[in-house]
Amino acid sequence: MSIAAINVRNQFRDKVIEVIAGPVVSEVDIETPGGLIVTSVITSRSVKELGLVPGKEVIALVKSTEVSIATL
Repeated sequence: MSIAAINVRNQFRDKVIEVIAGPVVSEVDIETPGGLIVTSVITSRSVKELGLVPGKEVIALVKSTEVSIATL
């Protein structure tokens, strides 16, 4: 699959560092070049279809309609 254009502006080129597989959904931890760890929860089927394993280079696309902030 090739993507010519996408409207998601928050994109990070990363590497998968860990996959915690579950029967239906899995957690995929990726690390940005700056050392930030981002976790995505996706279907286990998608993990398999995308071939997500530690060390694989990926692009994380982040799009949110809501960001909540709390004060300390």
